Amino acid sequence: MKPSQRIESIDFSGVRKMFELVKEDSISLALGEPDFDTPTNIKDAVKKALDKNLTHYTSNQGILELREAIAEKLKRDNHLETSPENIIVTVGASEALLMATQALVENGDEVIIPDPGFVSYGAYVNLAGGTNVPVKVKEEDEFRLTPENVMEHVNQNTKAILMNSPNNPTGGVLKKEDVKGLAEIAQDHDLVIFSDEIYEKIIYGAKHYSPGRYTENVITINGFSKAYAMTGFRIGYTSAPSELLEPLLKVHQYSTACASSLSQAAALEALTGPQDSVGMMVNELKRRRDLVVERINLMGIKCKKPRGAYYLFPHVDDPELFVVQALEKGVVLVPGSSFGSHGEGHFRLSYAASYSDLEECMDRLESLIK
Repeated sequence: MKPSQRIESIDFSGVRKMFELVKEDSISLALGEPDFDTPTNIKDAVKKALDKNLTHYTSNQGILELREAIAEKLKRDNHLETSPENIIVTVGASEALLMATQALVENGDEVIIPDPGFVSYGAYVNLAGGTNVPVKVKEEDEFRLTPENVMEHVNQNTKAILMNSPNNPTGGVLKKEDVKGLAEIAQDHDLVIFSDEIYEKIIYGAKHYSPGRYTENVITINGFSKAYAMTGFRIGYTSAPSELLEPLLKVHQYSTACASSLSQAAALEALTGPQDSVGMMVNELKRRRDLVVERINLMGIKCKKPRGAYYLFPHVDDPELFVVQALEKGVVLVPGSSFGSHGEGHFRLSYAASYSDLEECMDRLESLIK
């Protein structure tokens, strides 16, 4: 039996490939997962939901109270005017991205994606039958997807722009003028923006801007995995214009029906409960970032200080060899080529590990360099 051409056109994630190589004495800096525990109030909300037997199907779009809280959050934090009727609660931000591409991308459609960019973007577009158009995010531009670079690739076949700020794998953060410019391109050329904003709260000395603030041609995608250390809950959401909601809901309905009821209870508490844990986590991640950037540069490896997310994207002459040698020292990294052709010459390091583990990893890498 032969698989479909769509499936044969994609490969397994390079991040997961490296994760599978973790040995007993290895320290993984490969996965984008915070090492923090889920806040106690969120875990308690799940226990209460269990006691109330909230273990059944919910509405396809999600629990109304949660969608109301999401709409309020988007208005307060992102200056987006939306309503609970325009929100779908999803199985993580990943499902929301898959929904968006499946619902809107057709054979022959081109989707502009950042390169380097998250490993799943290209796969989502290919699975929908579309064509990826990678746009290089340049180190000299702080790894930003600029309107000027995007405009060079817009043509009659362009259907969408996929943007991600802060960016995985580089930690690049788009400026206000970048976001406004991309919104104007979408408006002028009748394109849709898939805006992946999962790292919006993990940002240092900068500000996050949502393109939905400047145009209606946006599907806003977010979730709870990163900011609230809830990766295992697999809970996210999307907000879309009314005319796009029905196609999105069709994909969601026939793929997952609804997100987990218990995870939705946890998400509601995350939004409406205390937010102290978010600030504490971001402050600690900043401390870890500063440690690793300083140590990496002292080793003679070129590495700029990122303004968001929890990744470094240093430059080395032979990253494939460096990653293999680091693995022999018990440090798991990811070659930059896993994130697109323009990621060559780099490797990705996640500093979401503990401070002590990061210190140990830097010692091991320093011994490798020496």
